[in-house]
Amino acid sequence: MSKGRILVVEDDFDISNMLRIYFSGQGYEVQVANRGGEAMALTRKQLPNLIVLDIVLPDMNGYDVCKELRTTTRTSHIPIIFLTQKDERSDRIQGLELGADDYITKPFDIEELKLRVQNAILAASRQTQIDSKSNLPSGRLIEDQLRALMQSTRPWTYYDFKINDFDAFTDIYGFVAGDEVIRFFALLIGEVMEELGTSEDYAGHPGRDNFIVITWSADPDKFRDKLTTRFNEEVKQHYSFIDRERAYILVPDSVYGERQAPLMTLSVGGVSTRNRSFSDIREITELAAEDRRRGPGGQDDAANLLTSW
Repeated sequence: MSKGRILVVEDDFDISNMLRIYFSGQGYEVQVANRGGEAMALTRKQLPNLIVLDIVLPDMNGYDVCKELRTTTRTSHIPIIFLTQKDERSDRIQGLELGADDYITKPFDIEELKLRVQNAILAASRQTQIDSKSNLPSGRLIEDQLRALMQSTRPWTYYDFKINDFDAFTDIYGFVAGDEVIRFFALLIGEVMEELGTSEDYAGHPGRDNFIVITWSADPDKFRDKLTTRFNEEVKQHYSFIDRERAYILVPDSVYGERQAPLMTLSVGGVSTRNRSFSDIREITELAAEDRRRGPGGQDDAANLLTSW
């Protein structure tokens, strides 16, 4: 199982290739970008657990990349380690002031970098409550985002998504396969958000088969429909050929021995300030969950999202 996803932003091929080979061997998934613009595009598409960032890049400096990531809602929580030849005290201070978590100068000790990467990922997971499978915020981070949302004067839409028949899938295919579905959906959210959302859009993972999206898109219905349609079609790749062909799986049943369970689909409910106002964050989550349960494809679920609030 992967220890996490690292994005290496470095235009020196020898260094980036060495880091890719080393950290892949340590059990991490590693992506490489040699330009700042490419790094931001990759980050928006699929959130990494940590970014190793050079300061001197061909198109923009690493300070600007760091500032952009820190001021963008979806990426503000990602740990950033500067890896650079700039070793002046003023350079270190500037990097840390922009929100970098660490600063290492070249040449560097790869074992030291490994430990700093491990510690940064662990600290971020503890402090910010990031789900280890989806790499999306959960718990208090979502609550904080919703409280900030209540102060916004711009129209926004909140969606509550649930993966239907997820438990039946994991009963047959196992929890590792279930984790792959969670990662697939998180990646899909990022892709659709990049295509149809805005830089301020936010995604969270409050529960096992529940996800939330907050969007400022001018056409939130298009966003919702695209995400739902793509999930319902592309999730089929996680089933065997036989199950895909017959469009159901057979799961154990205490009464009948076994029963048919549909393939996973996505149900969704939403609320928006385009047509009403809200008094608190519980009202947002409960009304969206209610809309999901009574909408097309929705399933009754006794537990509301984030009921601890």
